[in-house]
Amino acid sequence: MQTRKLGNSDMEITPIGFGSWAIGGPGWAFGWGPQDDQQAIEAIHRALDLGVNWIDTAAVYGLGHSEELVARALEGWSGARPWVFTKCGLRWNEGEGDPYNNLTADSIRKECEDSLRRLKVDAIDLYQIHWPVDDDFAQNEEGWRTMAELQREGKVRWIGVSNWDVGLLTMAQEIAPVTSLQPPYSLVHPEVEDEILPFCEQNGIGVIVYSPMQSGLLTGAMTRERAANLPESDWRRGHPDFTEPHLSKNLRIVDELRAIGEPHGRSPGEVAIAWTLRLSSVTGAIVGARNGEQVQGVMGSGTFRLSEEEIARLDAIRH
Repeated sequence: MQTRKLGNSDMEITPIGFGSWAIGGPGWAFGWGPQDDQQAIEAIHRALDLGVNWIDTAAVYGLGHSEELVARALEGWSGARPWVFTKCGLRWNEGEGDPYNNLTADSIRKECEDSLRRLKVDAIDLYQIHWPVDDDFAQNEEGWRTMAELQREGKVRWIGVSNWDVGLLTMAQEIAPVTSLQPPYSLVHPEVEDEILPFCEQNGIGVIVYSPMQSGLLTGAMTRERAANLPESDWRRGHPDFTEPHLSKNLRIVDELRAIGEPHGRSPGEVAIAWTLRLSSVTGAIVGARNGEQVQGVMGSGTFRLSEEEIARLDAIRH
C-alpha cells in the first residue's frame, strides 16, 4: 500500500489503519458484544502482515482493555513497529460502563499517563481528543491547550481531534497546529463533505475517517435477521441505522456495493472503504476487525481504486 503524509506530521501512513474499538469487548455502553482476546491479537498481527502501519485505539474502548490488547499484540510482533494512535477525553467511573466527557487539564494529563502505561510506550504517536464537551467552549479550549503542552513535553508526538466541527477546529488552530481530524464518514453518513473536509484540506489538517463501513453495516455480512439478533451488549442493537425505516435503504446501498465489487473480486466492505478514500482530503480510513478472517476481507481496500462511473453509481444511490 502506498503511504500518505498525515497533516503536519512526519508520519507517512497507509490508507488503511487498524481500528481497535470492537476488540475492547463488552462491559461498557458502546461495546460490540463478546470478543475473544486471542482472536483480537491475531487480527492485529494479520493487518500488520498485510502492510498496515498504524493502529487507532482509545482509552475508553473496553474501559482500557483495547489499549492493553494493542500493547500485548505489539509485544508479540517481530516486524516493523506500527504507529499507535489513541484518544482521551472520555472518562468512566470504576464499575460503571457509561463514559462522560472531561477535557480539564488535570483529567487529560491523568489519561495520558494511564494510556502510556497501558500501551507500554514512552510517547504516544498521535494523541487525539475523542469528543468535544457540548456547550463548554472554555473546557474544549483548556483541553486543546493541555494537548499542546503534552506535545511540547514529549509525552505525545503529534496531536489531533475527533468529532470536532469547523468552529472548534478554528479555535484549536489559533493555539497549536491540528495534525489530524477523525470524523465519521461513510456512504450512510457523508455529512462531513459539506464543510469539514474542505476546511481540513484548506488548512493542511490530515483526515483519518472512522466507520467507513458504518460499523459493519456495509460489509455485506449484515442482514435484517442479524441486525435484529445482535447481542444486548452490542451498542448497534436498536440504533436507527440498523433498524427500519433506515435499514432497508442501507441494505440497498450494500446491494450496489456488491454489484460494483464482484467484477473486481472485491467485497462490499472494500468498495465502501475505497469510496471514502477517493477524496484527496481523506488521508486514511480506520477499519475495524475482530479476527483474522475479517482483516483478510477488508484490508485490501487500501489498494483498490473506483472508476468515475462507479463513484457516480454510488453517489446516486446514497441520496
